[in-house]
Amino acid sequence: MSVVDGHGRRGLVLPARGAQTHGEHERTETHRDCRGRVLPGHRGRRDPGVARRGRPHGAARRFVMMLRNDIAPTSGDKVAPVASAPRRSHLGGVVAGSLAAGFVAAVALPFLPAGTVDTNFSTAMVLLGFALGWALIAVLSLRFTDQPQRWAVVPAIFMVVSGMLVLLAPDTVVDALGWVWPLALLALVVWVWTHARRELHSRTRVWLLNPVLVILMLLALGGGYETISRSTDPTVTMRGQLVDIGPYRLHLECTGSVGPTVILEPGGGGSAASMGLIAPSVARDSRVCVYDRAGRGWSDPASSPPDGAQIATDLHELLARAHVPGPYVLAGHSFGGLYVRAFAARYPEEIAGLVLVDSTGAKNTPVSPQKASSYSVLKHLSSLAATTSRLGVGRLIAGTGFSELPPTYRDDARTTAATGKEMSGFLDEFGVANRSEAQAGELRSLGAKPLIVLTAELDNSKGWMATQNQTVTLSTNSLHRVVSGATHASFVESPDHAAAVTQAIHDVVASVRTGEPLNGP
Repeated sequence: MSVVDGHGRRGLVLPARGAQTHGEHERTETHRDCRGRVLPGHRGRRDPGVARRGRPHGAARRFVMMLRNDIAPTSGDKVAPVASAPRRSHLGGVVAGSLAAGFVAAVALPFLPAGTVDTNFSTAMVLLGFALGWALIAVLSLRFTDQPQRWAVVPAIFMVVSGMLVLLAPDTVVDALGWVWPLALLALVVWVWTHARRELHSRTRVWLLNPVLVILMLLALGGGYETISRSTDPTVTMRGQLVDIGPYRLHLECTGSVGPTVILEPGGGGSAASMGLIAPSVARDSRVCVYDRAGRGWSDPASSPPDGAQIATDLHELLARAHVPGPYVLAGHSFGGLYVRAFAARYPEEIAGLVLVDSTGAKNTPVSPQKASSYSVLKHLSSLAATTSRLGVGRLIAGTGFSELPPTYRDDARTTAATGKEMSGFLDEFGVANRSEAQAGELRSLGAKPLIVLTAELDNSKGWMATQNQTVTLSTNSLHRVVSGATHASFVESPDHAAAVTQAIHDVVASVRTGEPLNGP
């Protein structure tokens, strides 16, 4: 029987060994020479194609000759149909597409609406997104390629379990897992690399999968660094108290006894501990309070990024519940200057005087209406960025600052600045900066209340000095001091320039006590 294979070539299927064809016993073979004459001794002999192993019988031999002479088979020849092979996808495209889908999911899932948006939520969503990418490699390679990558199920399960633990387990359990997950991730990287090298025969393994594994290894090392560093940090005890103001608790520390009370407002990204060069000096002859805004230092985070108006409301409620009487002298550095101006605009009767330390300029523009929806893209974004604190990023940043603070304040500032909550709160403040600047601009005048404006001499942006000069006009009892050699940050980081802040506060307090106008340079 003749057949045609998948390439269109004709061939012959012989009967199985020992099999007999129809009419085999009756058929005989007559051998002829090239001219068709019968050879002697071969007339009427049995066809040796049946009796001898491996040799075709006469009909088959004639068909073989037809093939050799390129003669087409007749209509009586049977041709077996050959099924076309199923079309298969390229494995490299499956792997690349799956990893890309996992990355997109890891970025998108943290923006899902949720009751509590924090670092744990964002971390869990990122892990679930990457788990989807690994799962797609396993499923799609099995369905559409001839190289199933079943090993990809293992990293998918690992990340799903890790994500659910971070999302649902108590914080104490999540912190304890910091000793486990870096080592487990390193082991997973080795396991995946070994199995992919054996089963993934595609260039994507070299230029795509291997770089992903290198990144995972670096993340594991970062997680190990964060856990070890946190365990070796100096023991820090919170000074002051946590005061419940309703939606959250704020940290407040007051020292000294003589009024009026001075309230220190740290700059953007600063905590109460960052005022460690100023608060103790002011407390020598005045009562001084320093606090952490929502999401900073020891305070609880807010559910949405607080702008200047919300911060002013929080401070007012904090002082009332902590029984700190006014009126107050408010001193704000950088962004803190915006917040004390917003406070003065809303509670003018509680203001005795102001000190603005290289303050961010206010804007005389209408405050944009706040959206009624509780969903905050900025809050999701800041929480997503804060997940890097689990990899030691916040600790690396904090470790380079606060070196001039007294040891107690330095350790406090570095420890709190390394947390995800602190990183998220820092980004939240700058995300609503435009609203805070407009809210600070609502303060049009302080009348004759004492005001001192301190400005750094160095590293000022264009127009900064003009803005500081304009700020001085808020009061008829004001001074503008440009501090020689000072930079924006050195007012709270350098003992020499922090002394200028302390002196300005003392001068305003003295003016309040005596009723005399400010004098001197």
